[in-house]
Amino acid sequence: MSIQIISPGALTTIQDYGRTGYGEIGIPPSGAVDAGAMEVANILVGNKMGEGVLECTLFGPTIHFTRDNVVAVTGANMNPKVDDKDIPMNTAIIVRAGENLTLGFAAAGCRSYISFSGGLDITECFGSKSTNMNCTIGGFYGRPLKANDEILFMKPVKNMSGMEKRIYKQREADTLPGTIRVVMGPQDDYFTKEGIDTFQTSIYKLTNDSNRMACKLTGPVISSKQPTDIISDGISLGSIQVSSNGQPIIMLSDRQTTGGYAKIGTVISSDIPIIAQCKPGDEIRFQSITLAEAHKIYKKYCKNTIKFQKRINRL
Repeated sequence: MSIQIISPGALTTIQDYGRTGYGEIGIPPSGAVDAGAMEVANILVGNKMGEGVLECTLFGPTIHFTRDNVVAVTGANMNPKVDDKDIPMNTAIIVRAGENLTLGFAAAGCRSYISFSGGLDITECFGSKSTNMNCTIGGFYGRPLKANDEILFMKPVKNMSGMEKRIYKQREADTLPGTIRVVMGPQDDYFTKEGIDTFQTSIYKLTNDSNRMACKLTGPVISSKQPTDIISDGISLGSIQVSSNGQPIIMLSDRQTTGGYAKIGTVISSDIPIIAQCKPGDEIRFQSITLAEAHKIYKKYCKNTIKFQKRINRL
């Protein structure tokens, strides 16, 4: 009644919505970087949207099943296979006992998510199953998965109703490729008019040291009126710090809870999945929108997700 890790891939961890309310003691939330892909994966197999899944980065694992279960793979297309037979993305699939599920290199995107019907038997830490590698908490002993790890299922199923309809069709993007929408502030007044213009009109490239903590970018220097060092204050998901060399850094799920660089803006919640699926070398540009516009976009995203969940739950 378990999965066994044959090979772990580049970086495979257990993630859910993350742990909230512990920033004051220095524990970041962690959680799936592409929460939208996690939600879809869980909906497809009948789980609650925030159930723990496997997050796989750049290339994925090979997993052996000792019990039948229904799974779904979402996010980056890593050409998933069951015993060398291609399986579709964004679709509920039955994997039988004795079979292997294998994810390869990401053909597009950066992070894939694997859900298991009934969930994985992982003890919650501070209210979450999410792995935090820096704090060594959550997930499977607070670390990425390794070969020979074995994780039990909680309530596996051999089949589900309406299997042929448990499919998610990607929504058309409502923004141009590579465009990241941001709400300016809270410290955009630290930057010159020219610096703001540079931030809003330039192309930035992801560097090789981007990870679950932060997406580090390189591109035209963002000029400031004064040094961007500030008295450390709280950092939220999507905060864009500008370091002393004038380069932007987008803070992600494993971010530190406070930071000492001025924050020029914040990526809107609905566009965090775009950043999550960017890999080193990819290019992005920023588009400034209002807080009211960000709320409208997020409400539309939530409405679409709930609509999809209701459709699947009726099967």
